[in-house]
Amino acid sequence: MAYSNEELCEAKRQIDSTLHKLRETVQTLRGKENPARYKSQITLAERRIRAFSIANALIEQALEE
Repeated sequence: MAYSNEELCEAKRQIDSTLHKLRETVQTLRGKENPARYKSQITLAERRIRAFSIANALIEQALEE
């Protein structure tokens, strides 16, 4: 499926925003008094960060073509 540059740029902008929020969430959870209590939430956020980073890289490749 082909996407316009505008669609790809908007998707990248949204992913960048989500990545920023996820990174802030991880930082906040790790800074809590007992971060081990939040291990599953931290793991989930880190996996999402990796997934969105991959999506961002693929969007950047598509924009370069």
